[in-house]
Amino acid sequence: MKFHSLFALVILTSGTPLAAGELRIPASTAYTLPDAEGARISRSGVTRWTDPAISINWYGQFKRTGDITARIVLRLNQDVASKLKLTVDGQSHDCPVNGAGKDTPVIADFGKFNIPKTGYQRFTLESLNPPGQSFGDLDALLLDGPALADAHFNLKERRNAASVHLVYPVGPGTNIAAFYCEVTAVEDPTATFYMACGWHRGYFGMQVNSPTERRIIFSVWDSGDEAVNRDKVADENRVTLVGKGEGVYSGDFGNEGTGGHSHLKYNWKTTDTQRFIVTAQPTNETFTLYSGYWFHPEKKAWMLISAWKAPKEGGWIKGPHSFSENFWGSNGHFPRKARYGNQWIRTHTGEWIELTTASFSHDPTGRGDRLDRFMGVENNQFFLSHGGFVEGFTAFGEKFKRLATGTPPSGIVLPPKP
Repeated sequence: MKFHSLFALVILTSGTPLAAGELRIPASTAYTLPDAEGARISRSGVTRWTDPAISINWYGQFKRTGDITARIVLRLNQDVASKLKLTVDGQSHDCPVNGAGKDTPVIADFGKFNIPKTGYQRFTLESLNPPGQSFGDLDALLLDGPALADAHFNLKERRNAASVHLVYPVGPGTNIAAFYCEVTAVEDPTATFYMACGWHRGYFGMQVNSPTERRIIFSVWDSGDEAVNRDKVADENRVTLVGKGEGVYSGDFGNEGTGGHSHLKYNWKTTDTQRFIVTAQPTNETFTLYSGYWFHPEKKAWMLISAWKAPKEGGWIKGPHSFSENFWGSNGHFPRKARYGNQWIRTHTGEWIELTTASFSHDPTGRGDRLDRFMGVENNQFFLSHGGFVEGFTAFGEKFKRLATGTPPSGIVLPPKP
Protein backbone atom coordinates (compact mmCIF):
# COMPACT_ATOMS: atom_id res chain seq x y z
CA MET A 1 0.00 0.00 0.00
CA LYS A 2 1.49 3.34 -1.01
CA PHE A 3 0.65 6.09 1.48
CA HIS A 4 0.54 9.80 0.77
CA SER A 5 2.63 12.15 2.89
CA LEU A 6 1.28 12.88 6.33
CA PHE A 7 -0.17 16.27 5.44
CA ALA A 8 -1.44 15.42 1.97
CA LEU A 9 -5.11 15.79 1.11
CA VAL A 10 -6.74 14.32 -1.97
CA ILE A 11 -10.15 15.44 -3.21
CA LEU A 12 -12.37 12.66 -4.52
CA THR A 13 -14.30 13.10 -7.74
CA SER A 14 -17.41 13.36 -5.57
CA GLY A 15 -15.88 16.32 -3.74
CA THR A 16 -15.37 14.32 -0.52
CA PRO A 17 -11.96 14.81 1.14
CA LEU A 18 -9.72 11.76 1.30
CA ALA A 19 -7.34 11.98 4.24
CA ALA A 20 -3.67 11.09 4.07
CA GLY A 21 -3.23 7.32 3.92
CA GLU A 22 -6.94 6.69 3.51
CA LEU A 23 -8.03 4.03 1.01
CA ARG A 24 -11.15 4.67 -1.06
CA ILE A 25 -13.01 1.48 -2.04
CA PRO A 26 -15.75 2.34 -4.56
CA ALA A 27 -19.28 1.24 -3.80
CA SER A 28 -19.37 -0.10 -7.36
CA THR A 29 -17.14 -2.96 -6.16
CA ALA A 30 -19.53 -4.11 -3.40
CA TYR A 31 -21.91 -7.08 -3.36
CA THR A 32 -25.36 -7.61 -1.88
CA LEU A 33 -26.38 -10.50 0.37
CA PRO A 34 -28.33 -12.71 0.55
CA ASP A 35 -29.71 -11.67 -2.83
CA ALA A 36 -27.04 -10.81 -5.40
CA GLU A 37 -29.59 -8.52 -7.08
CA GLY A 38 -30.86 -6.95 -3.86
CA ALA A 39 -29.85 -3.40 -4.83
CA ARG A 40 -28.56 -1.74 -7.96
CA ILE A 41 -24.77 -1.61 -8.18
CA SER A 42 -23.29 0.28 -11.11
CA ARG A 43 -20.46 2.63 -11.99
CA SER A 44 -22.17 5.35 -9.95
CA GLY A 45 -22.27 3.17 -6.80
CA VAL A 46 -25.09 1.52 -4.86
CA THR A 47 -28.62 2.81 -5.46
CA ARG A 48 -32.17 1.55 -4.90
CA TRP A 49 -31.22 0.10 -1.55
CA THR A 50 -34.56 0.00 0.28
CA ASP A 51 -34.78 -3.48 1.85
CA PRO A 52 -33.27 -3.87 5.35
CA ALA A 53 -32.90 -7.61 4.72
CA ILE A 54 -30.22 -6.79 2.13
CA SER A 55 -26.68 -6.00 3.26
CA ILE A 56 -23.91 -4.32 1.27
CA ASN A 57 -20.54 -6.09 1.43
CA TRP A 58 -16.95 -5.28 0.58
CA TYR A 59 -14.09 -7.80 0.81
CA GLY A 60 -10.40 -7.18 1.33
CA GLN A 61 -7.26 -9.15 2.07
CA PHE A 62 -5.15 -7.98 5.01
CA LYS A 63 -1.47 -8.76 5.41
CA ARG A 64 -1.20 -7.09 8.83
CA THR A 65 -3.21 -6.94 12.02
CA GLY A 66 -4.10 -3.80 13.91
CA ASP A 67 -6.64 -1.01 13.95
CA ILE A 68 -8.50 0.65 11.12
CA THR A 69 -11.12 3.37 10.95
CA ALA A 70 -14.07 3.10 8.58
CA ARG A 71 -16.33 5.71 6.99
CA ILE A 72 -19.00 5.51 4.32
CA VAL A 73 -19.59 8.24 1.73
CA LEU A 74 -23.27 8.40 0.74
CA ARG A 75 -25.95 10.73 -0.56
CA LEU A 76 -29.40 11.31 0.90
CA ASN A 77 -32.18 13.71 0.13
CA GLN A 78 -32.13 16.80 2.29
CA ASP A 79 -33.78 16.39 5.71
CA VAL A 80 -33.82 12.57 5.34
CA ALA A 81 -32.23 10.59 8.17
CA SER A 82 -30.72 7.13 7.89
CA LYS A 83 -29.22 4.83 10.51
CA LEU A 84 -26.64 2.29 9.37
CA LYS A 85 -24.57 -0.44 10.99
CA LEU A 86 -21.12 -1.62 9.88
CA THR A 87 -19.73 -4.99 10.98
CA VAL A 88 -16.13 -6.18 10.67
CA ASP A 89 -14.97 -9.49 12.15
CA GLY A 90 -17.86 -9.57 14.62
CA GLN A 91 -17.43 -5.94 15.69
CA SER A 92 -20.47 -3.76 14.93
CA HIS A 93 -20.88 0.01 15.14
CA ASP A 94 -24.03 2.05 14.43
CA CYS A 95 -24.07 5.49 12.89
CA PRO A 96 -26.94 7.91 12.19
CA VAL A 97 -26.54 10.27 9.22
CA ASN A 98 -28.62 13.16 7.90
CA GLY A 99 -29.01 13.89 4.21
CA ALA A 100 -27.84 17.10 2.56
CA GLY A 101 -29.27 16.56 -0.93
CA LYS A 102 -28.67 14.10 -3.75
CA ASP A 103 -25.75 16.13 -5.09
CA THR A 104 -24.00 16.59 -1.75
CA PRO A 105 -22.12 13.64 -0.22
CA VAL A 106 -22.23 13.10 3.53
CA ILE A 107 -20.11 10.91 5.76
CA ALA A 108 -21.16 8.10 8.09
CA ASP A 109 -18.25 7.66 10.50
CA PHE A 110 -18.22 4.22 12.16
CA GLY A 111 -15.04 4.73 14.10
CA LYS A 112 -12.36 2.20 14.90
CA PHE A 113 -12.27 -1.56 14.28
CA ASN A 114 -9.58 -4.11 15.01
CA ILE A 115 -8.26 -6.55 12.43
CA PRO A 116 -7.20 -9.45 14.69
CA LYS A 117 -5.84 -11.78 12.01
CA THR A 118 -4.49 -11.68 8.50
CA GLY A 119 -6.50 -12.91 5.54
CA TYR A 120 -9.75 -11.84 3.93
CA GLN A 121 -12.18 -9.67 5.87
CA ARG A 122 -15.75 -8.74 5.00
CA PHE A 123 -17.16 -5.27 5.66
CA THR A 124 -20.94 -5.62 6.02
CA LEU A 125 -23.15 -2.54 5.91
CA GLU A 126 -26.73 -2.97 7.13
CA SER A 127 -29.73 -0.69 7.38
CA LEU A 128 -31.50 -0.07 10.68
CA ASN A 129 -34.28 1.80 8.89
CA PRO A 130 -37.82 0.66 8.08
CA PRO A 131 -38.28 -0.90 4.63
CA GLY A 132 -39.30 1.10 1.59
CA GLN A 133 -37.35 4.31 2.08
CA SER A 134 -33.94 4.94 0.55
CA PHE A 135 -31.19 4.15 3.01
CA GLY A 136 -28.76 6.27 1.00
CA ASP A 137 -26.97 6.05 -2.31
CA LEU A 138 -23.49 4.78 -1.54
CA ASP A 139 -20.34 6.24 -3.10
CA ALA A 140 -17.49 4.55 -1.27
CA LEU A 141 -16.06 2.85 1.79
CA LEU A 142 -13.12 4.81 3.25
CA LEU A 143 -10.54 2.99 5.37
CA ASP A 144 -7.51 4.24 7.27
CA GLY A 145 -5.11 2.92 9.86
CA PRO A 146 -2.00 0.77 10.32
CA ALA A 147 -3.68 -2.53 9.37
CA LEU A 148 -4.11 -1.20 5.82
CA ALA A 149 -0.42 -1.54 5.00
CA ASP A 150 -0.11 -3.98 2.07
CA ALA A 151 -3.87 -4.72 2.13
CA HIS A 152 -5.53 -5.64 -1.14
CA PHE A 153 -9.02 -4.75 -2.38
CA ASN A 154 -10.42 -4.98 -5.87
CA LEU A 155 -10.89 -1.32 -6.82
CA LYS A 156 -12.33 -1.92 -10.29
CA GLU A 157 -16.02 -2.09 -11.08
CA ARG A 158 -15.70 -5.50 -12.76
CA ARG A 159 -16.91 -7.78 -9.97
CA ASN A 160 -16.60 -11.17 -11.70
CA ALA A 161 -14.31 -13.72 -10.13
CA ALA A 162 -11.28 -14.26 -12.33
CA SER A 163 -11.69 -16.92 -15.03
CA VAL A 164 -9.26 -19.77 -14.40
CA HIS A 165 -7.82 -22.34 -16.79
CA LEU A 166 -6.05 -25.69 -16.99
CA VAL A 167 -3.77 -26.12 -20.00
CA TYR A 168 -2.73 -29.68 -20.86
CA PRO A 169 0.62 -29.92 -22.69
CA VAL A 170 0.75 -32.31 -25.64
CA GLY A 171 3.81 -33.50 -27.50
CA PRO A 172 4.63 -31.74 -30.79
CA GLY A 173 3.27 -33.32 -33.94
CA THR A 174 0.43 -35.12 -32.13
CA ASN A 175 -2.69 -35.32 -34.29
CA ILE A 176 -5.55 -35.24 -31.77
CA ALA A 177 -8.73 -36.79 -33.12
CA ALA A 178 -10.58 -36.83 -29.78
CA PHE A 179 -10.27 -35.13 -26.38
CA TYR A 180 -11.95 -36.69 -23.34
CA CYS A 181 -12.44 -35.08 -19.90
CA GLU A 182 -14.61 -35.56 -16.80
CA VAL A 183 -15.90 -32.72 -14.61
CA THR A 184 -17.39 -32.78 -11.14
CA ALA A 185 -18.88 -29.54 -9.79
CA VAL A 186 -18.19 -29.00 -6.09
CA GLU A 187 -19.61 -25.48 -5.66
CA ASP A 188 -21.94 -24.17 -8.32
CA PRO A 189 -23.57 -20.76 -7.92
CA THR A 190 -25.51 -19.36 -10.85
CA ALA A 191 -23.56 -17.73 -13.67
CA THR A 192 -20.94 -20.48 -13.63
CA PHE A 193 -19.62 -22.29 -16.70
CA TYR A 194 -17.44 -25.33 -16.07
CA MET A 195 -15.78 -26.01 -19.41
CA ALA A 196 -14.42 -29.53 -19.80
CA CYS A 197 -13.08 -29.75 -23.36
CA GLY A 198 -11.65 -26.61 -24.89
CA TRP A 199 -9.54 -26.46 -28.02
CA HIS A 200 -8.46 -23.91 -30.61
CA ARG A 201 -11.88 -23.82 -32.31
CA GLY A 202 -14.41 -24.21 -29.51
CA TYR A 203 -15.53 -25.22 -26.04
CA PHE A 204 -17.69 -27.88 -24.40
CA GLY A 205 -18.98 -28.02 -20.85
CA MET A 206 -21.80 -27.41 -18.37
CA GLN A 207 -23.38 -24.22 -17.13
CA VAL A 208 -25.59 -22.94 -14.28
CA ASN A 209 -27.97 -20.41 -15.82
CA SER A 210 -30.42 -19.93 -12.96
CA PRO A 211 -31.61 -21.68 -9.80
CA THR A 212 -33.89 -23.79 -12.00
CA GLU A 213 -31.98 -24.14 -15.29
CA ARG A 214 -28.71 -25.83 -16.20
CA ARG A 215 -27.23 -26.56 -19.60
CA ILE A 216 -24.76 -28.68 -21.50
CA ILE A 217 -23.07 -26.32 -24.00
CA PHE A 218 -21.07 -27.00 -27.15
CA SER A 219 -19.89 -24.12 -29.36
CA VAL A 220 -17.50 -23.74 -32.28
CA TRP A 221 -15.92 -20.49 -33.47
CA ASP A 222 -16.07 -19.09 -36.96
CA SER A 223 -12.94 -18.44 -38.97
CA GLY A 224 -11.68 -14.88 -39.30
CA ASP A 225 -11.27 -12.21 -36.66
CA GLU A 226 -14.73 -10.73 -36.09
CA ALA A 227 -15.12 -10.40 -32.32
CA VAL A 228 -18.68 -9.14 -31.83
CA ASN A 229 -21.25 -9.32 -34.61
CA ARG A 230 -21.79 -12.54 -36.56
CA ASP A 231 -23.74 -10.65 -39.23
CA LYS A 232 -20.39 -9.28 -40.36
CA VAL A 233 -18.90 -12.76 -40.91
CA ALA A 234 -18.73 -13.84 -44.57
CA ASP A 235 -20.42 -17.13 -45.46
CA GLU A 236 -17.11 -18.79 -46.28
CA ASN A 237 -15.90 -18.10 -42.71
CA ARG A 238 -19.01 -19.35 -40.91
CA VAL A 239 -19.26 -22.67 -39.16
CA THR A 240 -22.40 -24.52 -40.19
CA LEU A 241 -24.52 -26.97 -38.24
CA VAL A 242 -24.35 -30.54 -39.54
CA GLY A 243 -26.37 -32.35 -36.88
CA LYS A 244 -27.61 -32.16 -33.28
CA GLY A 245 -29.18 -34.36 -30.64
CA GLU A 246 -32.77 -34.56 -29.54
CA GLY A 247 -33.88 -31.49 -27.58
CA VAL A 248 -30.74 -29.52 -28.42
CA TYR A 249 -31.10 -25.83 -29.31
CA SER A 250 -28.70 -24.36 -31.88
CA GLY A 251 -28.02 -20.79 -32.97
CA ASP A 252 -25.42 -18.05 -33.24
CA PHE A 253 -23.21 -16.37 -30.68
CA GLY A 254 -21.08 -13.23 -30.62
CA ASN A 255 -19.26 -10.79 -28.33
CA GLU A 256 -16.49 -13.31 -27.58
CA GLY A 257 -15.61 -14.05 -31.15
CA THR A 258 -18.48 -15.41 -33.22
CA GLY A 259 -19.68 -18.86 -34.13
CA GLY A 260 -22.27 -21.58 -33.78
CA HIS A 261 -23.75 -22.31 -30.37
CA SER A 262 -25.74 -25.29 -29.09
CA HIS A 263 -27.09 -26.31 -25.73
CA LEU A 264 -29.22 -28.94 -24.06
CA LYS A 265 -31.22 -27.91 -21.01
CA TYR A 266 -30.46 -30.60 -18.46
CA ASN A 267 -30.29 -30.27 -14.67
CA TRP A 268 -27.01 -32.01 -14.11
CA LYS A 269 -26.25 -32.53 -10.42
CA THR A 270 -23.53 -31.10 -8.27
CA THR A 271 -21.00 -33.75 -7.11
CA ASP A 272 -22.06 -36.06 -9.98
CA THR A 273 -19.31 -36.58 -12.53
CA GLN A 274 -20.13 -35.52 -16.09
CA ARG A 275 -18.29 -37.00 -19.08
CA PHE A 276 -17.45 -35.13 -22.29
CA ILE A 277 -15.63 -35.94 -25.52
CA VAL A 278 -15.02 -33.74 -28.55
CA THR A 279 -13.92 -35.27 -31.86
CA ALA A 280 -12.28 -33.85 -34.98
CA GLN A 281 -12.65 -35.24 -38.49
CA PRO A 282 -10.71 -33.28 -41.12
CA THR A 283 -12.54 -34.10 -44.33
CA ASN A 284 -10.23 -32.31 -46.75
CA GLU A 285 -8.03 -29.22 -46.88
CA THR A 286 -10.93 -26.79 -46.53
CA PHE A 287 -12.91 -27.80 -43.44
CA THR A 288 -13.09 -30.03 -40.36
CA LEU A 289 -16.11 -31.63 -38.72
CA TYR A 290 -16.08 -31.02 -34.93
CA SER A 291 -18.57 -32.99 -32.82
CA GLY A 292 -19.38 -32.81 -29.11
CA TYR A 293 -20.72 -35.87 -27.26
CA TRP A 294 -21.91 -35.98 -23.65
CA PHE A 295 -22.72 -39.07 -21.60
CA HIS A 296 -26.36 -38.84 -20.49
CA PRO A 297 -26.47 -40.02 -16.84
CA GLU A 298 -30.08 -41.21 -16.95
CA LYS A 299 -30.02 -42.82 -20.37
CA LYS A 300 -26.53 -44.20 -19.68
CA ALA A 301 -25.54 -43.59 -23.26
CA TRP A 302 -23.45 -41.14 -25.23
CA MET A 303 -25.47 -38.35 -26.84
CA LEU A 304 -24.53 -36.05 -29.68
CA ILE A 305 -24.97 -32.44 -28.60
CA SER A 306 -24.05 -31.04 -32.00
CA ALA A 307 -21.63 -31.26 -34.92
CA TRP A 308 -20.29 -28.31 -36.89
CA LYS A 309 -18.47 -27.95 -40.18
CA ALA A 310 -15.60 -25.53 -39.48
CA PRO A 311 -13.96 -23.86 -42.50
CA LYS A 312 -10.37 -22.92 -43.16
CA GLU A 313 -7.99 -23.23 -40.21
CA GLY A 314 -9.62 -26.31 -38.72
CA GLY A 315 -7.66 -29.54 -38.65
CA TRP A 316 -6.96 -31.78 -35.69
CA ILE A 317 -7.68 -30.62 -32.16
CA LYS A 318 -5.02 -28.24 -30.86
CA GLY A 319 -4.40 -26.77 -27.43
CA PRO A 320 -6.60 -28.97 -25.20
CA HIS A 321 -7.62 -27.12 -22.05
CA SER A 322 -10.35 -26.68 -19.45
CA PHE A 323 -11.60 -23.63 -17.57
CA SER A 324 -14.11 -22.23 -15.10
CA GLU A 325 -15.86 -18.91 -15.67
CA ASN A 326 -18.07 -16.56 -13.64
CA PHE A 327 -20.00 -14.73 -16.36
CA TRP A 328 -22.10 -12.37 -14.16
CA GLY A 329 -20.32 -9.94 -11.88
CA SER A 330 -23.17 -9.54 -9.41
CA ASN A 331 -22.31 -12.83 -7.70
CA GLY A 332 -18.55 -12.84 -8.05
CA HIS A 333 -18.31 -13.05 -4.25
CA PHE A 334 -19.54 -16.66 -4.26
CA PRO A 335 -16.96 -19.48 -4.40
CA ARG A 336 -16.80 -21.73 -7.44
CA LYS A 337 -14.97 -25.03 -7.55
CA ALA A 338 -14.87 -28.07 -9.79
CA ARG A 339 -12.65 -31.10 -10.25
CA TYR A 340 -11.36 -32.02 -13.70
CA GLY A 341 -10.11 -35.55 -14.09
CA ASN A 342 -9.29 -38.53 -16.27
CA GLN A 343 -8.13 -36.47 -19.25
CA TRP A 344 -7.23 -38.43 -22.39
CA ILE A 345 -6.61 -37.72 -26.04
CA ARG A 346 -6.92 -40.16 -28.93
CA THR A 347 -4.64 -39.73 -31.91
CA HIS A 348 -5.70 -40.09 -35.52
CA THR A 349 -4.24 -43.61 -35.46
CA GLY A 350 -6.47 -44.65 -32.54
CA GLU A 351 -3.85 -44.49 -29.77
CA TRP A 352 -5.07 -43.23 -26.36
CA ILE A 353 -2.67 -40.91 -24.48
CA GLU A 354 -3.34 -39.89 -20.88
CA LEU A 355 -2.89 -36.21 -19.90
CA THR A 356 -1.50 -36.07 -16.37
CA THR A 357 0.06 -32.59 -16.33
CA ALA A 358 -1.74 -29.24 -16.32
CA SER A 359 -0.59 -25.65 -15.90
CA PHE A 360 -2.61 -22.86 -14.31
CA SER A 361 -3.60 -19.62 -16.02
CA HIS A 362 -6.24 -16.94 -15.63
CA ASP A 363 -7.78 -13.96 -17.37
CA PRO A 364 -6.61 -10.34 -16.81
CA THR A 365 -8.91 -9.98 -13.77
CA GLY A 366 -6.67 -12.45 -11.96
CA ARG A 367 -3.48 -10.47 -12.51
CA GLY A 368 -3.99 -7.96 -9.73
CA ASP A 369 -7.68 -7.33 -9.15
CA ARG A 370 -8.90 -10.71 -7.86
CA LEU A 371 -6.36 -12.87 -6.07
CA ASP A 372 -8.84 -15.51 -4.88
CA ARG A 373 -8.05 -17.98 -7.68
CA PHE A 374 -6.06 -21.20 -7.48
CA MET A 375 -5.75 -24.82 -8.56
CA GLY A 376 -4.41 -28.05 -7.17
CA VAL A 377 -4.83 -31.81 -7.14
CA GLU A 378 -7.60 -33.48 -5.13
CA ASN A 379 -8.75 -37.12 -5.32
CA ASN A 380 -6.21 -37.49 -8.16
CA GLN A 381 -8.04 -34.84 -10.16
CA PHE A 382 -7.07 -31.29 -10.94
CA PHE A 383 -9.33 -28.71 -9.37
CA LEU A 384 -10.01 -25.07 -10.14
CA SER A 385 -11.32 -22.64 -7.51
CA HIS A 386 -12.17 -18.97 -7.91
CA GLY A 387 -14.28 -16.37 -6.17
CA GLY A 388 -15.47 -16.35 -2.58
CA PHE A 389 -12.63 -14.14 -1.31
CA VAL A 390 -10.98 -17.14 0.30
CA GLU A 391 -7.30 -17.77 0.85
CA GLY A 392 -5.63 -19.54 -2.02
CA PHE A 393 -3.35 -18.19 -4.71
CA THR A 394 -1.62 -20.03 -7.54
CA ALA A 395 1.02 -18.35 -9.66
CA PHE A 396 0.32 -18.01 -13.37
CA GLY A 397 1.95 -20.89 -15.24
CA GLU A 398 2.47 -23.12 -12.20
CA LYS A 399 2.34 -26.79 -13.19
CA PHE A 400 0.60 -29.64 -11.39
CA LYS A 401 0.71 -33.38 -11.97
CA ARG A 402 -1.76 -36.10 -11.09
CA LEU A 403 -1.09 -39.83 -10.98
CA ALA A 404 -1.69 -41.77 -14.16
CA THR A 405 -4.51 -44.30 -14.06
CA GLY A 406 -3.21 -46.13 -17.10
CA THR A 407 -6.74 -47.13 -18.04
CA PRO A 408 -8.20 -45.40 -21.12
CA PRO A 409 -11.89 -44.47 -21.11
CA SER A 410 -14.04 -47.51 -21.67
CA GLY A 411 -17.52 -47.93 -23.04
CA ILE A 412 -17.31 -44.95 -25.38
CA VAL A 413 -19.83 -45.86 -28.05
CA LEU A 414 -20.59 -42.67 -29.96
CA PRO A 415 -23.64 -42.18 -32.16
CA PRO A 416 -22.99 -42.36 -35.90
CA LYS A 417 -21.41 -39.24 -37.32
CA PRO A 418 -24.02 -36.89 -38.77
